[in-house]
Amino acid sequence: MDLTKRKITKIAREVSKFTVRTLREDGIGTSEFDVLHVIRKNPGITQAEVSKRLGLDKGAVARQTANLEAKGYLQRSENPADGRSRLLYATSKADALKKSKAHVETNFYEWLMEGLAEPDRRTFAALLDTLYQRCKAESKADFPEMTRRMEEGTAHEEA
Repeated sequence: MDLTKRKITKIAREVSKFTVRTLREDGIGTSEFDVLHVIRKNPGITQAEVSKRLGLDKGAVARQTANLEAKGYLQRSENPADGRSRLLYATSKADALKKSKAHVETNFYEWLMEGLAEPDRRTFAALLDTLYQRCKAESKADFPEMTRRMEEGTAHEEA
């Protein structure tokens, strides 16, 4: 039983809606944000690797990277290891966009936390960090526990 009732996801979805609306003037969609994020975190990544990491169709990633390049958010360079592929790098314009997105999200979360008393804010932030660290470790390990649980087809309840 999910005690959270997926509220973390629901909050993130609402923040995302507001962020997308706020940044729409930059001409970037949510999928393009995701692609740019992967490229910023992995300079010199190929389109194929972006596709794999995001679980997106190669054609969709090709269209998105072409759009992002045309808008000035990324640049390509030759891949010395493979003449057929290009290495992708975020531009300073993409870095500025990331800062803008982070700024919007930060303001939203600060507003949201204003509804809590200071001790509750600190406790919530500490608990959230614990969950984030666990999530990040699972992700970096390529999701072995979650993959196992999904293959078993059962929900695990911790006592």
